[in-house]
Amino acid sequence: MATPPKRQKREEYRKAHREDGLTELPKKKHYRQRAHANPFSDHQLTYPRNPAFMDWSTYYPAYTEVKQASHENNSPDLQAAPTQRMRKEVTLADIGCGFGGLLVALASELPDELLLGLEIRTQVTEYVQDRIKALRNQNPGTLLYQNIACLRANTMKFLPNFFHKGQLSKIFLCFPDPHFKARKHKARIVSSTLNSEYAFVMKPGGCIYTITDVEDLHKWMVEHLEGHQSFERISEEEQENDVCVSVMKVETEEGKKVERNKGNKFVACFRRVEDPPWPE
Repeated sequence: MATPPKRQKREEYRKAHREDGLTELPKKKHYRQRAHANPFSDHQLTYPRNPAFMDWSTYYPAYTEVKQASHENNSPDLQAAPTQRMRKEVTLADIGCGFGGLLVALASELPDELLLGLEIRTQVTEYVQDRIKALRNQNPGTLLYQNIACLRANTMKFLPNFFHKGQLSKIFLCFPDPHFKARKHKARIVSSTLNSEYAFVMKPGGCIYTITDVEDLHKWMVEHLEGHQSFERISEEEQENDVCVSVMKVETEEGKKVERNKGNKFVACFRRVEDPPWPE
């Protein structure tokens, strides 16, 4: 069966846009994708067996250095380990990053941190990757936009495969799928189980940022994060003085849509508290 002409044109556009040195920003119309994806489906994802096997060098080439290969143990596991060592670790994750508006905006606000967008939809991930590549090509010889990257992942299943304990200082959950039906609530990105995974990968003092235009979802996220012993809600005053909150409200694509439609935005932020000491 022949490929439909429109699909073929989109594929040709995406292929041409990945040429080295291209500075033109990609156009969303060539990266068509459904608004949401089922996180419980088998998406044939590639992921490391644990964080030590994650090779970040292709995502942050400006922050890598060659690591001497070890020949002391020739097991298959060590052979699969990355040969590039990072000068910095990823410390910020935008879960469900969409078209990358928040990542791009925070790149200059947090130049000393490595930011990662995690997106489950294939073509949306490709769009963000092509967008970052074009922005880097527009700024040669600088580190601008070298500190942001995007990969395709299902964080509901594989978040601890990418990040070790206490690695992240910030997690963003911006306009997640509300899953209105009660039987779909188990697919929401905030739950008792997932909150424990967020707590595992976050360092004490780190922050989870949430924003949505659905009040019911906002109340759900507040209830579940406040009810978790590893998190405490941040005061409104501290929240409003956080530059990340200001950026989060206006720079995501969904946030801009809500702004155009004069809708409400519900924000809540939560700090990762210290774990209690082990009993003697």
